[in-house]
Parts: sequence; C-alpha cells; structure tokens
Amino acid sequence: MEKDNNSTPPNIVTTVLDFMKLESVGGILLLAAAVIAMVVANSPLAGLYSLFLDTTVAFQVGALSIHKPLLLWINDGFMAVFFFLIGLEIKREVVEGELSSLSQIVLPGMGALGGMIVPAAIYVWFNWGNSAALSGWAIPMATDIAFALALLSAFGSRVPTILKVFLLTLAIFDDLAAIVVIALFYSGNLSLTALLVAGFTLACAVTMNRMGVTRLSGYILLGFVLWIAVLKSGVHATLAGVVIAFCIPMRDARGHSPLKELEADLHGPVAFVILPLFAFANAGLSLTGLSMDDVTHPVTLGVILGLLVGKPLGILAFIGFAVALRFTKLPQDMTWLQLLGVAFACGIGFTMSLFIAGLAFEQGSGDHFGSDRLGIVIGSILSAVAAYGLLHVSLPRSVKKE
Repeated sequence: MEKDNNSTPPNIVTTVLDFMKLESVGGILLLAAAVIAMVVANSPLAGLYSLFLDTTVAFQVGALSIHKPLLLWINDGFMAVFFFLIGLEIKREVVEGELSSLSQIVLPGMGALGGMIVPAAIYVWFNWGNSAALSGWAIPMATDIAFALALLSAFGSRVPTILKVFLLTLAIFDDLAAIVVIALFYSGNLSLTALLVAGFTLACAVTMNRMGVTRLSGYILLGFVLWIAVLKSGVHATLAGVVIAFCIPMRDARGHSPLKELEADLHGPVAFVILPLFAFANAGLSLTGLSMDDVTHPVTLGVILGLLVGKPLGILAFIGFAVALRFTKLPQDMTWLQLLGVAFACGIGFTMSLFIAGLAFEQGSGDHFGSDRLGIVIGSILSAVAAYGLLHVSLPRSVKKE
C-alpha cells in the first residue's frame, strides 16, 4: 500500500531544482525589500513612505468605480496574481504531481495539519478573552515558501532532493489552508448581486474548460471580471485568482500544457516584482518608541511563539503520530533532525503572515497591526536562525547526485 519514498524521479528532481533557484533569488529580493521598508519607515522618509501607500488610485468605467489607496491595490490586486499562481501550482500538483496519490501526501499532509493547528492554538491561548486580538489567530499558521527555500538552498548539494520535495509539498498544503481560512473567516459583508455576477463568470470559465477551450486570453478576461465581482462581493478579492486558476486547462489535444506554460511565465514577475513590492508595502514597521511591553504584548508573543514553537512542534508531533501508527514512514534519505530543521524553516511566516495580519485587523481592530508585524519579524528571524543551525548540523557534508 505504501509507496517507496526513498528515491525521486528525475523529472521531479529537475522541476524542484529549477523551482528552488527561482524561489531562492525571490527570497533574497523579499528580504531586501523588507529591510528597505524597515529602514525607510524609521528614517526621515517615513512620511513620504506613508503618503506613497495612502495615495488613492481610482478605476472607473461608467457607474462601476473602484477607489482604493495604493496599499490595498497591492494587497487586493497584485496579490490576486500571486494567488492565481498558487492556484495553478495546486492544480498541477493534484492532477499530475506530488498530490496526485495518497501515499505521497500523508507525510507532508500530516505535517501541514500540525503546523496549522498548534501555532493557532498557541496564539489563541495567549489572547484568550480579547475578541479583537483573536482575529489574528491564523497569522502564525503561514509559511513563506520563498524564504524557506532560500534558506534551504544556502546548503547547496548537501540537501537531499526528498527534503526539498517535502518542503514544497508541505508549503502547498499551507497555501491551500490559507486560501480556505481567508474565504471562511476573513470576508466582509456580502453583496448578493456581486456574488451572482461572480458565480456566472466562474460558470462561464468552467464551461470553457469543459468544452476544451485552451486559448488563455478568454480565461484571463474572465479572471479580470471575476476579480472585480469578488472585490465588490465582500469576499476577499485574491480568492478570484485561485478559482480562475482551477479552470485553466491542464492539457490540450496535442498534450501541450497551457497551465504549465502560464505558470512558468508568471513565476518571474511574481517572485521578482509582486512579492518584493508586497514586502516593501507591508513590512515598514516603525520602531520609534518601541519598548519591552510591545515585545511582551500577548499578540506579539502569540505570533512569535506560534511561528517559533508552534510550527516545528506541530509538524514534528503530527508526523511522529502518523509514523507511530504506521500510516507513513520517514524516507530513507531524511532524518528526524533534518525534518526538525525544515519544520523550523516553516516558521518563517513573513509574506503570507503579513497578508493574513492585514486581513485580520482590517476586519478586527487596527490597534494590533503593529504588534502583529513585530511578532512576524521576530518570529520569522528566530525560526530562520534555528532552522539554519539545525540543518548545518544535520545535513551531510556532501550527497550523491540523485
């Protein structure tokens, strides 16, 4: 019943290595953008930084108008493209990749489940009784795959491919969970008219897919209409990117993959432009007047310990439980100490944590947004340091070419 995980097919090796190169560079750019944002937010340019993000940008066609500050155009608009890419990756993995068989998903699936439940529970424990602060319960559940892979790539050929595949698959589960959480818990007051328009647009896209339409221009046009409808509906607009991605055809009549082509085209712009822009717009935490009370605030502590303790504890505990019950087993090329190192890397929440933090306190109370960002920065840095130390000790000095 159980598939042998000791070796990885060559095509998966190539895909993972190519993906890691791209994500690693993207992770470096993310870090640079975040550092620049922090420097600017704590310099004489802080006023210009705030003015830039608060600048209103308007889009209007007849009676239809969208007026939002630039920050929300980045978070609701550009990030919809990021979620579109996530949707493409999830569909590819489910149809033809690492999520296409049960034996391949038990290990990372259990890890992802533990890495969501335990961090959320730690956050809730610290903030129990404060209804406004509890809005942020999902923040420490997230993993920033770009940063995690950038850290892993620092060890070069010492990292077994099976460890990279495990991290990628677990991150896909994390992204899928984040999508569900955003849809269920971070949507506003719903507009029935806009939802009906969104439903009709989605039905058109599904019909095109069932009819074998493979030209991407039609899906992209419907995706734009769907994004506007979802934005106006009260459901978070980024989810439009996910659902339209699921409609993109996997294969055409010649066996060519429109989905993979579009995914490859989007990886560069997302990794090198959209995510660094998001980091620059959201990581600008002012340290002026920061005190130990801010660090020990329940929201800050909940996020820090959720990422630093909850993530690795949840991942290791749930995988250990599954292994003990013989639902799965650890691959031969992976040790428990290496697994713990990767689990700490999953505590680097940064991009998705910042995104969920914005939603949490947009729906709840903005008073805690600074505490959240402080917790995300500290928790992610400490998780990265712990992951690097463990992987440095546990990885072999060299590995055979796979």
